[in-house]
Amino acid sequence: MRQFTSDELRKTWKEFYIARGHKDVGAVSLVSDGSTGVLFNVAGMQPLMPYLLGQKHPMGTRLCNVQGCVRTNDIDSVGDKSHVTFFEMMGSWSLGDYFKEERCKWSYELLTEVFGFDADHLAATVFEGDENAPRDEEGAQYRIASGFKKENIYYLPAEDNWWGLEYGPCGPDSEMFYIADRPDCGPDCGPGCSCGKYTELGNDVFMQYEKHHDGHLTPLAKKNVDTGWGLERILAFLNGSRDVYQIDLFAPVIAYIEKVSGLKYNEDEKMTRSMRILADHIRTSVMLIGDEAKLLPSNAGAGYVLRRLIRRAVRHGRTLKLATADLLKVASLYIDEIYNESYPLLVKNREYILTELKKEIARFESTLENGMKEFQKILEAKRKEEKDEIDGKSAFYLYDTFGFPIELTVELAEEEGLKVDEEGFVKAMEEQKQKARENQNFSAKLNVGADLAGELSSEITSEFDGYDKLTVESEITALISETEICNTLAEGQKGTLIVPVTPFYATMGGQKGDTGVITTANGSFKVLDTVKLTGDRIGHIGEVVSGSVSVSEKATLSVDTENRMSTCKNHSATHLLQKALKEVLGDHVEQQGSYQDSARTRFDFSHSQAMTAEEILKVEQIVNAQIAANLAVVTEEMSIEDAKNKGAMALFGEKYGESVRVVSMGDFSMELCGGTHVKNTGDIAFFKILSESGVAAGVRRIEALTGANVMAYYKEMEENFMQAVSAAKATPATLSEKIKSMQAEMKTMSSEIESLKSKAAKDALGDVMNQVAEVKGVKLLATKVSGVDMNGLRDLGDQLKAKIGEGVIVLISDADGKVNMVAMATDAAMKQGAHAGNLIKGIAALVGGGGGGRPNMAQAGGKNPAGIDAALAETAKVLEGQLA
Repeated sequence: MRQFTSDELRKTWKEFYIARGHKDVGAVSLVSDGSTGVLFNVAGMQPLMPYLLGQKHPMGTRLCNVQGCVRTNDIDSVGDKSHVTFFEMMGSWSLGDYFKEERCKWSYELLTEVFGFDADHLAATVFEGDENAPRDEEGAQYRIASGFKKENIYYLPAEDNWWGLEYGPCGPDSEMFYIADRPDCGPDCGPGCSCGKYTELGNDVFMQYEKHHDGHLTPLAKKNVDTGWGLERILAFLNGSRDVYQIDLFAPVIAYIEKVSGLKYNEDEKMTRSMRILADHIRTSVMLIGDEAKLLPSNAGAGYVLRRLIRRAVRHGRTLKLATADLLKVASLYIDEIYNESYPLLVKNREYILTELKKEIARFESTLENGMKEFQKILEAKRKEEKDEIDGKSAFYLYDTFGFPIELTVELAEEEGLKVDEEGFVKAMEEQKQKARENQNFSAKLNVGADLAGELSSEITSEFDGYDKLTVESEITALISETEICNTLAEGQKGTLIVPVTPFYATMGGQKGDTGVITTANGSFKVLDTVKLTGDRIGHIGEVVSGSVSVSEKATLSVDTENRMSTCKNHSATHLLQKALKEVLGDHVEQQGSYQDSARTRFDFSHSQAMTAEEILKVEQIVNAQIAANLAVVTEEMSIEDAKNKGAMALFGEKYGESVRVVSMGDFSMELCGGTHVKNTGDIAFFKILSESGVAAGVRRIEALTGANVMAYYKEMEENFMQAVSAAKATPATLSEKIKSMQAEMKTMSSEIESLKSKAAKDALGDVMNQVAEVKGVKLLATKVSGVDMNGLRDLGDQLKAKIGEGVIVLISDADGKVNMVAMATDAAMKQGAHAGNLIKGIAALVGGGGGGRPNMAQAGGKNPAGIDAALAETAKVLEGQLA
């Protein structure tokens, strides 16, 4: 085998294909444009998907490049000898040009003549066939004809040798392997075996079929080839190694890490793994920040992946005892020495990359040490409890407080032999987001004040005493303005007030905090929200509306009675709702989130499909029946074990203390709950479901009203109804019949309009039968008509299809500055190879559009009426290419 540097390999690859008529299309951004539904470009062919699907590439039908890619789906495998998150894919493509014969020949030439592999050590796999597509004997024969030994051809199933998306172009692929001089590991040893005898070198994908929405395959008129070889792996192999971290793209970095850490690569497995992760993650981070998209770390999407990579690198840097300056030096090695010629954009963006990288490292390092201490506390607690899992709330606490991505917590836990409740983490995060959304108005302005609560004396705490009373006498123990802890708040000032005992319920468990007023001898403080603060404190957030309030003053705390009662009604109704849902839908229903304030209740629950109207009505009837039953609402405090033994419903993933509150509503409902409730279900008065919808996979949401809000809802409905009666010039009793009559009139008018449009379309088209041409014995009528919409084109197409008997119809119209296109093929034409969907795809780009459809009928839209004549002229050529 011939040895290469990375620069030589890139150059050799492109020169090989350019010499065979290919054009180098260059590389695009690592960050996906979103058209394929992924965050990054994960394969060299991804940016070329529109052209593989039929669109004409401006540079021709033979293409090649070396494309940077990012894949993080197997990030947990990074640290071994072969996995990386950033890699370069060397690719070449045929867009309806050459096919298997040339592809197999060139792959063999590349392997033997260019890279110097011994032909006796080469193997290839081909598709073995299944019920959908035949065995790829053609591919096997061309592999053998190119030089592969017959005994080294292996037939593998679709899971190994078939490429395709949900629908569209697809086909068999053929992978090439190097066979090492070692015995078989067993009777089934072959390509794909993990024993190491077979090393994958490259892959050729033959897109020769189109998969339709119903799953069946039809041959493509223009077949494509997609070839992809991973630069890092093939480079390592050519240079006599199976370790990609020993190639010239990583060697300077590994050498530097060895120097500053005092460790030797490959001496200690754990430390070598950290070296690889650090080298890989910093490289990928440099590439993403320095990319044309200039990606930055964030808490969502591609930015979150970048943040995760950097923070994982920092953690492993700590393991290797590397400082921030060392991590930045690693980054600069990639910019200044390793990729300075092949990726000049990195050099151009050098300062930007290093500055942003330094910022993110600083953000994480500022909390990492404390976060690791907290993780150790959680770890020790779980071990004392003899538990093998870190709960989701604790994992979210590490994320929310110390910036630990969930993946980092999972990784740390796995190193200690523990699991992490990742579902519980997601729930905790969603609860936090929802609380933020609900409190983002006034409370958000006082974040600084809330944070300052942590600086108060530990003796300043709060106790809630508002289950049975709405007024309490207390004393102000702390005041926090929008910027600082203070002794007095004057009229007009906003802030947070803390007392030892309060009747105000703080936002918790989905229930919105109380509002009300706090009065002293010298002033009045309007409470707009009540929240939990650090250190077992309850913060009353609001504004001084008269006089002033000061620390040590006696205060009377009065909860807004109407607001509290309305909230209680919504909360108690939610308990009834959950039990009713279990009765109607099944015991699989579990609470996934909830929110109650004075206006409404919202309840998220586990259920895999939308509720029917009948199910919604039944749930509503059950809840209202329990309200009418005037069930006593009883609250008891008991041990968690006693509560579970009594059958009380608990929230999955929630952490409970030894003593819990159990809220019972007659014999109907029993739940663990710390919120406030009505005394009797009759107090709720009414319950009305407003909507049922999906919010996530397997999670549904119900929004509902109670009490006076239901009456207000029906009053609004009645007003709307009477407005409709007036608009229809009817009476309440005759509105339904009047609407039916109006609908019948509209249907008649619509039919008349369509008839007139059809006549106008025919008149605009005129007699076009003299334009019928023949293409390989198939009649083709391709023409244009002005001012006809898609429905009109379809009608015209049906009429013309009947006139010509058998053949293909293509109609294009310029309507309101846009282009409408329809193609139709009769049964006889389809038997000869005509495909309306592919025909449309072949010409739509000429009018600035796209589309497709079934073999017998397809349509498309476009934005460029000036291209209509060119599209019509191209029609015969595309059809000719389809016909046998």
